[in-house]
Amino acid sequence: MTNLFLMTRSEENYIKTIFHLGGSDSVPVATNAIAEQMETKPSSVTDMAKKLADKGLVHYKKYQGVSLTEIGIKTALSIIRKHRLWEVFLVKKLDFTWDEVHEVAEQLEHIKSEKLIDKIDELLDFPKYDPHGDPIPSKDGKFMVRDKELLSDLEVKAGGVCVGVKDTSAPFLKFLDKNGIALGKTIEVLEKEDFDQSLHIKIDQSELHISHQIASNLYVKKNN
Repeated sequence: MTNLFLMTRSEENYIKTIFHLGGSDSVPVATNAIAEQMETKPSSVTDMAKKLADKGLVHYKKYQGVSLTEIGIKTALSIIRKHRLWEVFLVKKLDFTWDEVHEVAEQLEHIKSEKLIDKIDELLDFPKYDPHGDPIPSKDGKFMVRDKELLSDLEVKAGGVCVGVKDTSAPFLKFLDKNGIALGKTIEVLEKEDFDQSLHIKIDQSELHISHQIASNLYVKKNN
């Protein structure tokens, strides 16, 4: 595996972004898509792709996109593991709220000490999911794939348990907190408006009307 001590913070961010866009199957990702996600110029992405290719982390050919090599995938999973373990640590041990942890974990994920991360993993009793419901890769890169679907895709009278969020931005998470929507809550679709696909839902014993945008950012494990 490429020595993470030789990687810059910027390189790690690119590797993680390419993984999130291309998935674990390492589908080639257009440089424009990477540039949009990283909020930079496509020419800067091209320059970085060449550097990462020289390190054996990505495959890059002009006009064919960027995909992670096997080493690149392992590197991305290591970074993601650190990020998500830090999120759990911040929530469980330091009483951060789930809308506060992402930005802090973005900084902490670049700490190089593998021993520190292993100790945190052990301290937390080897959690499988982060506070937003995303799977945490194990040290060997394996992670649990959860059976889930978007709340917006459920039919009327269907329901399930909230197991994750697609949008992890602070404003969205604060909205969920304000309205009593959280992981582990049971949600049932009572009505769906034909006009705008907004939903009238039941959460535990409370009822709430939410927009299609909100519903399309909530993951549920559907009841059998």
